[in-house]
Amino acid sequence: MSDQSTQLPWMQESWFEQASTWVHAELGRQDIYVTGLIEQPDASLSSTVLRVPSTAGDIYFKACEPALAHEPALTDALWRWRPDCMPPVLAVDLQRGWMLTHDLGATLRSLIQSTRDLQHFHRVLPLYAEVQIDLTSRVNELLELGGLDRRLTMLPDYYELLLTDTDALRLNHPDGLCTEEHRRLRKFAPEVRAMCEQLAGYHIPETLHHEDFHDANIFVRNNHYTFSDWGESGVAHPFCTWLVTSRVIAWRLELASDAPELVRLRDIYLEPWTYYESRENLIAAFKLAYRVGMVCRALTWYRLLAGVEEPDKAEYAEAVSGWLQECLNYEMTSTV
Repeated sequence: MSDQSTQLPWMQESWFEQASTWVHAELGRQDIYVTGLIEQPDASLSSTVLRVPSTAGDIYFKACEPALAHEPALTDALWRWRPDCMPPVLAVDLQRGWMLTHDLGATLRSLIQSTRDLQHFHRVLPLYAEVQIDLTSRVNELLELGGLDRRLTMLPDYYELLLTDTDALRLNHPDGLCTEEHRRLRKFAPEVRAMCEQLAGYHIPETLHHEDFHDANIFVRNNHYTFSDWGESGVAHPFCTWLVTSRVIAWRLELASDAPELVRLRDIYLEPWTYYESRENLIAAFKLAYRVGMVCRALTWYRLLAGVEEPDKAEYAEAVSGWLQECLNYEMTSTV
């Protein structure tokens, strides 16, 4: 967990030229040729995207922040394992964290404008659960590919180690933890360990976990769904995914956290898991995983921000401490 920070690669001089040269070369090897200007429609803390017009239609180049540079290798493997719902990868540069994919279609976000449109999620969530169940046998491979290790046996130690980095927690800064919160979080460590042990006690296997699974990372073409943006993913309890998924749905559609629409989506997602546990036990595990997922989010933000320098880091300064504060104060009484 290094705290060394470096400039984002795509902010460095000559990066665009190097990326463009690689794009031309990799596409040329497949008899695909660039037909216009390469544009950069998106750049964020974790990645940047280039749109490449070509003889095969629009191609998309993605470069990942070094902390998430495993995404191309992981995406390529997921495409080989589940080509029905993963991005078709044209080329990867594993050392630089680069990859090329075809245009995946429209984002699910662009199609969902009201709660009436949640039928898409009625199909997406069982498919995602099916993928998770299918890949329970590939946990070691996912970790070898660089997927984030969020296994329940590891999380308590990672949590305690994170609390030692007071700079990352911005201790006694306005956008960080105060001394009392830090003390409470240290005292909370045995409970984090107990929650992980309790969650591990259910017969639900750890597997692929997309920590940023929401409608902007799901693409649709001809009623075919593609799951993308696998940088913030790895191996964890599968139900941890619901933390971000449900919150984004609730935020986008202005739903209460216990809205009947979300309860229905939860039940649809859990149905494939009834092979492993009773519905009662699945719901109990689901509630535990929701809170444990907050620890996962804090750890992922910690990893991401460790490789970023100011001023980019300042915009997300509250992310690590904020997820820890929420986990500490969360009341496990919600329906979902």
